[in-house]
Amino acid sequence: MLAVLFAATVWGTTGTAATFAPEVGAAAIGAAAMGLGGLLQALRAGRGILRALPDLARYRLLLVLGGLAVAVYPLAFYGSMRLAGVTIGTVVTIGSAPLLSALIERIFDRTRLSARWLAGALTGVAGILLLCLAEGAADGGGPGAGDAVIAGIGLGLIGGFTYALYSWTARGLMLRGIRSSVAMGATFGIGGLLLMPVLAMTGAPFLTSWGNAAVGIYMALVPMFLGYVCFGLGLAR
Repeated sequence: MLAVLFAATVWGTTGTAATFAPEVGAAAIGAAAMGLGGLLQALRAGRGILRALPDLARYRLLLVLGGLAVAVYPLAFYGSMRLAGVTIGTVVTIGSAPLLSALIERIFDRTRLSARWLAGALTGVAGILLLCLAEGAADGGGPGAGDAVIAGIGLGLIGGFTYALYSWTARGLMLRGIRSSVAMGATFGIGGLLLMPVLAMTGAPFLTSWGNAAVGIYMALVPMFLGYVCFGLGLAR
């Protein structure tokens, strides 16, 4: 529980941290954070990954699906915050993830959704809508602002779905006997590799100032590396 709480706390700092590097694009922020953080997780679990290669190959569909979701998630999440604002982007992405996670489990694992879950889901959706409407009304905005917010909400939903998807695939690997550090390291390592071309194409602004570089280093080390290490420990329990 404490590990998951720590992970949630540091993840909550990502949107604010990104605002300290406004000249760095959303794709670069996402690629640096999840890409470098994912590679660090893979390096940390390197020996375990090598020993578990036969098992990982057996469940390669789950592994590849999770890696693709890891690569898409940060691009959608940080893009959502840039278009719709930090509050709306964060609320939609993080708020929709548990709902989408339950739907994924219902479809693939045949998990039953109770009336209590449905009531909670409706309450959550209503809360997300109210927060988005309130934030949009407070910001006002000029011509085209509404379209940007709608696009940002769409990206936030994609972010929530991919977050739920890689959580489900990683959990699936763990339930099949693969250690949490190996499951998370392999999944995030694939995602990190997929994000490296994006970072190479968009990451030049990180090198223009120490402030930008510090944001990239913080995002990779704290929320994405330490945060997901703790998240993996929580998933395994």
